[in-house]
This record gives sequence, C-alpha cells and structure tokens, in this order.
Amino acid sequence: MFKEDTAEAMPIADRLLAGLIALVPSSGRAGSDARTAISDARAHLEALLRNDLFGEPLDNCFQLTMAAGATWEGLAALRRQTETETPITPGAIMIQQSGVRMCLATEGQIISAMTFISRDQVQNVQASINECFNDSEEDAADEMDTESYQALIHLHAAIVNYLVATALPLPQLLQFHFATPMPSLVMAYRLYDDAGRADELRDENKVWHPAFCLPSGVALSQ
Repeated sequence: MFKEDTAEAMPIADRLLAGLIALVPSSGRAGSDARTAISDARAHLEALLRNDLFGEPLDNCFQLTMAAGATWEGLAALRRQTETETPITPGAIMIQQSGVRMCLATEGQIISAMTFISRDQVQNVQASINECFNDSEEDAADEMDTESYQALIHLHAAIVNYLVATALPLPQLLQFHFATPMPSLVMAYRLYDDAGRADELRDENKVWHPAFCLPSGVALSQ
C-alpha cells in the first residue's frame, strides 16, 4: 500500500479494531485470546497495512471476537460505524470495505448459531440483513468487483435461505389484552394453559415485576 493510502487507512483500521475489542468480554480465556490478537494487530498496524498483510490478522481478530461471544447486534453496530467512514485513497477504501464485508460474514456465522423463538424475531433479522447486503452488493457492482459481488450474493442468499427455513416451524407473536393487570403466573396460565411459561411471557414483554404485568402485550401463538 502506498504511503498516502497507509496514512489514511490507519485510523480507519484502528477504529475497526477498537470496535472489535469493545465487543470482547473482559474475562475468560476466549476473551483474552481475542484481546491479545486485536492488540497485536493494532501495535503493528502501520507495517501490516504498508506491506499488504492486514487481511489475515483482521480475519483472525473477527473469528476470535466471535468465539469470545460477540453478538449479532454488536457486529451490526460495528458495521454501521465502519460504513460511516469516508475514505478517499484506494487503500483506505479497501480497508473500509473489507471491514464491512468481514462484519457481514461474521454476522452470518453468528446468526446461524442463534436460537429464535418466533417468526417475528427471524423476520426482523432478515429485514436488517437485506438492507445492509443490498448496500454492499451495490458498492461491489459499482466498482465492477465481480469476485466480491458474487461472494456477497452467495452469502446473502445462504443467510436468507437459512432464516426462511428457520422461521417456518416457529410460532408468531400475537397481541393480547386483559381487563386488568395480573401476575405473570396467572397470565401465562390463561394464555398458554401453562403457568410454567410465566418467565417466557415476562421476558417477551420486559416486565419489571412479575406480580404486576401490564394488561396488554405480546405472546406466542403456540
């Protein structure tokens, strides 16, 4: 990478790595491995960029961050942050796009291991994924980067197909309304004929106290 490109790419890459390390938990061996790899990449950032050697360490940082327990929401936020960068030189543009695309790839891996309880959850993730992939695919097409464009198309299709298959057997979220507030145990029994699902109902509706659930909310259709 040319000197001018390296100078512009360094802060972009450093912000990307800083965003990754923020997703890593502060304890545990997996978190320690991720923080070590990310810190090492940041320490040698200039040399890695100048010698076009940043790709493999960056991929390793993403994989270790995912292994440490990074969430889909966290990676999506990092991707959106990286998308706001406004590089000018070819090298800096490449670093920004690599960061965005690695976020997308890692998001796909995380989504494949997520547990969904309703079709609504799956549909929300799918809507978000479609929007971000459409932007990245358009960028790759504009640059006539056929290899990246095809890779993005295939990854997008794989994630959507997985989400569609995952959503099919799941129940939908339905609105309910009772006349008065009541405990979650009573509400679960009336909705599901199973008081043992009170915690599930409380989590779905973000109830502060299980003895005083709001009369309106959402419940699974099954």
